[in-house]
Amino acid sequence: MNIVVGVTGGIAAYKSVHLVRLLIKAGHEVTVIPTADALRFVGLPTWEAISRNPVTTSVHEDVAKVRHVALGQAADLVIVAPATANTIAKMTAGLADDLLGTTLLATTAPVAIAPAMHTEMWQHPATQANIATLRARGVTILGPDAGELTGGDSGPGRMREPEQILEAALALVGEHDLDGLRVAISAGGTREPLDPVRYLGNRSSGRQGVALALAAADRGAEVVLAAANVDDSMLSAAVQHPRIRVERAGTAAELGTVMRTVADDAAVIVMAAAVADYRPAEISTGKLTKESGGLESIELVETEDIVAGLAARRQPGQVVVAFAAETPQDEQEMLARARRKRERKGVDLLVVNEVGWDRGFETAENAVQVIGDDGEVVAAASGSKRAVADAIWDAIADGL
Repeated sequence: MNIVVGVTGGIAAYKSVHLVRLLIKAGHEVTVIPTADALRFVGLPTWEAISRNPVTTSVHEDVAKVRHVALGQAADLVIVAPATANTIAKMTAGLADDLLGTTLLATTAPVAIAPAMHTEMWQHPATQANIATLRARGVTILGPDAGELTGGDSGPGRMREPEQILEAALALVGEHDLDGLRVAISAGGTREPLDPVRYLGNRSSGRQGVALALAAADRGAEVVLAAANVDDSMLSAAVQHPRIRVERAGTAAELGTVMRTVADDAAVIVMAAAVADYRPAEISTGKLTKESGGLESIELVETEDIVAGLAARRQPGQVVVAFAAETPQDEQEMLARARRKRERKGVDLLVVNEVGWDRGFETAENAVQVIGDDGEVVAAASGSKRAVADAIWDAIADGL
C-alpha cells in the first residue's frame, strides 16, 4: 500500500521513526511528511533514510507533479503520529498552509491520528470539540494513552506505541467482513466482595477482551463491551470508538445482568471476561478485623454460569463464544479440558489459552487455540492481543 505518515512537532516524533520502520518492514511504500516543527525533533535525513523516499515540508517542490495534492490522491492510508493539539485544530479548520495540510485535504483514504500532548491540553474543551468533529468526519482517533509524559507529568496524553498504531491503522484498510453485525463482548475480571475492603478476584486486566472489541469495531461491527473492573486507561480507545458502547460491571451477578440485557440484539456473543466461579455466602457490612475475631474460614457458593446460560437461551443463528484460561501439564491436557468445557457450556466456539504467573493475564501477548463444535482446533494464534483478537474474529466470521 501507499501510506503517508504525517509527523508533527512533539517529542513523541521519535517514536514515529519506529512506526515508519515497521511499515517498511511490512512491505508498504511510505512517504513521510513532517511539519517544520517536527524537524526540530527528528531531522530530515533520518526520515529519508528510514522511509527510502525523499522528504520535504514544502508545497513548492515538484510543482509540475502537483505534489501538494498528488500525495493525498495516491495514498491508501494516512497516519498522523504524533498529532499535536495545534495540528488537530488545523485539521478541524481545514487549514492547508503546509504539505501535510494540503495532503490531508486532498486525500479520500482512511485517516488515523495518534494524539500526543500534555493532559491539560488534551482535556481542554477546544481539543475535545476538535476531536469530536474529526471523529464525526470519519477520522480514526488512536489514543492517547495514560502514562508518563515529558517534564515528569503523568496522565492521558501519551502517544500510543508504534506497534499498536500499526495494527489499528492497517485494520482501517483491512477486511470489513463484520459490517453492521451486532456483537456483545465481556472483558476483565469480576470481583466478589467479602466486606467493604476485600474481595475475591483474579488477575485479568481486560486487555484481550478490549482488543476483541476494537478489532470487531474496526471490521465494521457495532459492539457492546461489558467491562468488569477494567482500568480506565485500558478502556480509553474503546470508549472513544464510534462503534463501541461500554457498559460497566463489578460482580459476576452484575456482569450476567449486563450480558443478558444486550444478548438478544447480538448476532455474536463473546465471553472473554474471567468470571469468578465462587462468591462468599455472606458479605460483612463492616471490615473484618483481627480485633473483631478475624476470619477463620470463608463459606463459598457457586456463581451463575453466565456463558452457559447465554448459550442455552441463544436466538436462532446466534453464535456464542466462550474463553477458558487453563494451567495444564501439557498441550494435550489443555485441549482435552477445552473440549470438555465447550461441550459442557454448549457454546459454538471455545478459545483456550494457558495462563500462569507470567503468561496470559496482565501481559501484552497471548497464545490461543480455538475449538470448534466438532472438538477440532479450527484456529490458533499467538502474538499481540490485537493480533490474536483478529485471528479469533477470522474464526468466528468463517462460521457466520
